[in-house]
Parts: sequence; C-alpha cells; structure tokens
Amino acid sequence: MISEIFNFNVIPVLFETDILVIGAGSAGCMAALAAAESGKYDVALVERYGFPGGTSTQMLDTFYGFFTPGESPRKIVGGIPDRIVNELNTTGDIFLRPNTYGAGTGVNYNPERLKYVWDKFIEVAGVNYLLHTTLIDVLLEENERSTCIFWTKAGFFKIIAKRVIDASGDADFSCFSDYGFELAGENEPAQSMTTTFRLSNVDLESFEKSGGRKMLKEKMLVSFESGKHNLPRKDGSVHEMCQTGCVSTVAVKVADLKGLDARDLTLAEIEGRRQSYAYEDFFREEIPGFEGSKIIGLSNQIGVRETRRVFGLERLTKDHCMQRKVPDDSIFLCGAPIEDHRKEDHGEDETYWQYIPNDGVYGVPYGTIVPKGSTRSWVVGRCFSATHDAHASCRSMAQTMSMGQAAGLAANISLDDDTGSDTVDIIKLRAALHEVNAVLEVPDNTADTSRNGWSNNFK
Repeated sequence: MISEIFNFNVIPVLFETDILVIGAGSAGCMAALAAAESGKYDVALVERYGFPGGTSTQMLDTFYGFFTPGESPRKIVGGIPDRIVNELNTTGDIFLRPNTYGAGTGVNYNPERLKYVWDKFIEVAGVNYLLHTTLIDVLLEENERSTCIFWTKAGFFKIIAKRVIDASGDADFSCFSDYGFELAGENEPAQSMTTTFRLSNVDLESFEKSGGRKMLKEKMLVSFESGKHNLPRKDGSVHEMCQTGCVSTVAVKVADLKGLDARDLTLAEIEGRRQSYAYEDFFREEIPGFEGSKIIGLSNQIGVRETRRVFGLERLTKDHCMQRKVPDDSIFLCGAPIEDHRKEDHGEDETYWQYIPNDGVYGVPYGTIVPKGSTRSWVVGRCFSATHDAHASCRSMAQTMSMGQAAGLAANISLDDDTGSDTVDIIKLRAALHEVNAVLEVPDNTADTSRNGWSNNFK
C-alpha cells in the first residue's frame, strides 16, 4: 500500500465530501446522479480517463438489459437511466434494435454524444467532477470516514468521504479496503476480452440483399475453418450504428490473459488490434457491401468483462437467476441470459448462452452491492457480488446503471438515518426507487411497455 511506502500525512487533502463515487462508468455516473438527486449532500465523482461512461463510451454503443428477450419484450429497467436515453433521443442519437442473439431489444446510441450527455447531467446535478484522477490507496479511519489517495499529473492528494460507492470496475476501493473478493479465473475460466472496432463506408442495402447476418455467419465459419484470415472465432456480431453507413462489431476474442496484469493487458491490446485488422481484411474481401469499408475506430482499451468480484452481504447465483427469484429486498430486475464469452476445452473460442426460463425475470437483492464487512461503502458495476455464471447474466449496462441508481439513493438514506450501508432501511430504499420510477415489480406480458418517449424506430 502506498501509505506504507510514503509518509501518508504529507499528502494534502483536496476536499472532503459526503458521498464519493469512484469510477464514472455507466454505474458510477448513475450513482452520482442518484446521490445528488435530493440536493442535500455533497457528491463527488472521480474517473481515471478523460471522459465519462466507461464501457458505454469506451467500447460499446448499445445499452442491453432494458428489455426482456422473447417475442413480447417487457421493459424492466427505468428511473434515471430513462432520462439518459430520452436525452439521446432528443438529438436522434438512439434507435431500438433486436439484439443479434435474441437477447432482448437493444438501445443503440451514439457513444460520442453519450460522453457529452453524461457530462451535461453530472454538471447540472452539481456533482464535484474530476477526470484524469486515479485511486491508488485507501485508509479507513476510525471516525467512519474513508481517506482515499489519488494520483493526477499534479501529484498525490486525498479526498475524505463519509460514504463511498466503488464503481471502479475492478473493485479497486474494495480491494484497497481489504474487503474480500473472488478473482476471475480462480474457480472458472475468466471471460475473454474484446477489442471492438467500427467500420465506415458500408453499403448496408447490398449487405442485406446478399443474405445479411445469415450470410455473414456462413462466410465467417468457412474462413475460420480454412484459416484464410486467421479469425479467432467462427461467429460474431455486426450491427448498424447511428452514423450512416457505419457498423459496430463484437467479434475479437482474446482469452487466457489477466485483466489486472500490465504485461497481460499489453499483450491483449496488441492481439486485439491484430485481430481487428484481420477482420477488416475478411470483411473487405468476403462480405458484399463491405468492399470499400475501413476501420474508423477501435475501442479506447480492450474490453475486460471480469476481474475482481466482491463478496457481498449476499451473492447472486445461477440458481437464483434460473429460478426467477424476486426477493422482497430486490433493488432492480434482470432478464438477460447468461452470456459467457469463454474458451472451450477443445481450443475454440465460443460464447455460452443460457436463457432465463419462460422469458423470465429475476430480482437482484440489495446485499449484492454491499461488501461484506463494510459499513460505509457500496460496490456497483461488473465488480458487484455474484458468481461467475450469474455475473455473466447481470453485467449488462441497464443493470449496472440500476445498481448505481440504488447505491446512490441508499447512500442518501444512510446519511439521513445515520446508519451503515449494511443496515439501510430497505423499505425506504425501495420507496425512493419507486419515486424515481425504477421498475421493481415484474410486468406481465400484457403490461404497458411504454418506452417513456423513446424512439420506436427499429432498425
């Protein structure tokens, strides 16, 4: 720990705050916005990159998890996340589309516009907002405050917080605070990593007339088996973007490397770029409509699906998901299938899918976002408390935004009642979630599936 190497006391305090959110991914942004909703407490949000959004702006362009799969999709996520989607809709920067593998309606958006939307909402909410700021250590004080040490180009400084929401993706705050976690790969193989890439100058009409995704899948399988383009897998997804003539992909797969090891990450980044350009050659040479296409963007970093998963007061399990449990302390719903990107024993990279039975939905209990042993913090995003299989279902961005929304409101209640994160009044929290229009009860198949002003334009 940095505090054991340097003189901790000489590091200056930048400021003190009531609620500190570490990480401005979709979960962290939502946590900060929800925490600032009441206007009663000082809220700070720090992020190591130069823009907000995390996975939502670094590598993807689709919110998954707002709707259930199946022939009659039901909207199961709401509240503050709807406001973000509605804002994107005002400028025509979203459309709805069926997901490639039938995993429910996806909300496609312009990720560059989303960066601006996150900025705008955070600033309007009055959140103390710092980019280019990296957490490097934590000291838990006896007075129920957390002293967090950060590094910037200007040097080291401290932020002292009464409550902390860990939205770092890798559970950095929880790790530095000595809360228990499972490291991906310890018990089951860690999910593979992905560099996403975007292609411009695609003739989508020609592509569809030539067979579209079915044709693409057949040609990808032939190329994979022949080794002609050295593709890493025999299947992958390609979908239209908001930008005319552009498509986005989830096709690259990098397995057997660790998402917390700098050397492994270096190798993964290099391999991800190599695969991306192998795909560019494949598309240009083999797929009608892509003859003049070119890569116009790679994800800002390789997408890491799992690293640390904190042990919480409760742990989401595969049985919980498949049995469609909706406990009384549920703080959000999920209907997404298990989507496990992994390397099979016979050496081929594949994705394992298992759907919730009967187009089902399950509720996620509050204890999954409270680290065991903590009285002043929450953990949200892909590092929340879940087994490998359950995590592969519940890591969609609509669900991580819902986690952040619940944690931000819980932090307010914790301060209101002077209680710990482990003893927050669940009835009050669910009431606060209802007040912001979160969805906590499973809608039936005939329920109103209003999209709250969203575009009904499916592509």
